[in-house]
Amino acid sequence: VQLVESGGGLVQAGGSLRLSCVVSGRPFSNYAMGWFRQAPGKEREFVASITWSGGNTYYADSVKGRCTISRDNTENTLSLQMNRLKPEDAAVYYCATTYKPWSVDRASYDYWGQGTQVTVSS
Repeated sequence: VQLVESGGGLVQAGGSLRLSCVVSGRPFSNYAMGWFRQAPGKEREFVASITWSGGNTYYADSVKGRCTISRDNTENTLSLQMNRLKPEDAAVYYCATTYKPWSVDRASYDYWGQGTQVTVSS
């Protein structure tokens, strides 16, 4: 199973980025997916999760209203649209698959990408 993230970069505070994650080696549409992030010196934290069908989404309070998770099961792609970015959003962002219907617990996720760096300048 391989997950490859892209779309990270440097953006000014208030700007937007769209992260993508392409999954191979597993029936993408069978699994819920999630985004996590990890800033230097901090634990990896939940950002958003989406059920296998895309019918339900869940967000951390810190990003609710600013981020949108979505998936395209025909393209095996997971996305995270991030708007009104803040300096505290800066982190390495990871996508992951879970065997649960959805989860905020990183222990429930079994495969992870290598991460994509998001830097937000103030």
